[in-house]
Amino acid sequence: MGQLFLVRHGQASLGATDYDQLSPLGDQQSRRLGEHWKAQGLTFDAVVTGAMKRHSQTLTGIQQGMGTQHEALIWPGLNEYDADAIIRTILPGELVKPTTPEGYKQHFRLLRDGLTQWMTGVVSPQGMPSYTEFVKGVTSALDHIRANCDGNVLLVSSGGPIATAVAHVLRTSPENSIELNMRLRNSAVSEFSFNPKRHSLISFNGLAHLETPSHKDWITFA
Repeated sequence: MGQLFLVRHGQASLGATDYDQLSPLGDQQSRRLGEHWKAQGLTFDAVVTGAMKRHSQTLTGIQQGMGTQHEALIWPGLNEYDADAIIRTILPGELVKPTTPEGYKQHFRLLRDGLTQWMTGVVSPQGMPSYTEFVKGVTSALDHIRANCDGNVLLVSSGGPIATAVAHVLRTSPENSIELNMRLRNSAVSEFSFNPKRHSLISFNGLAHLETPSHKDWITFA
């Protein structure tokens, strides 16, 4: 029996030229999570991450907070989908980076629509796998953990893969994974128990490390 801790990366750089970088707040969120786990006496027997910069940067922050160093297994199947490529399938042309509240709302409305069409095979975003292949990348990581790990396992990824993993374990529809995805907060922790046969959901989207008056302004979604 083991326990899998799935962590969404800290705040990245939405609206910047390179989204795949933690913001200064994202780095603080990650280190704070590590400090919280250190205070609990939590340790990890294995670490798995996606191959994106924000995944490795989040892991670095967590390890700095915990005062530990683990070698991570890099699993590209845990990489996030390309949101811009998905949006371009329904809004061709150059994308305008959102800079206002209404701009962000429009961005996520388009993303929801594009995700739905990608999941149903209506569109094929450039440079991206099919949705079936994307799901396989996520579930293969879960299969590897069940077959090869025990104890406490840390998995650092993004909202899309984590929501996909939760939807898979709950055996719910792909469309429901969109709602799970949109609600995942930066540095949030979801937990599975696992044995060689299955994973089971324990908790979803937790922010115990930020639930103090001094950290309430650190809670972000993108």
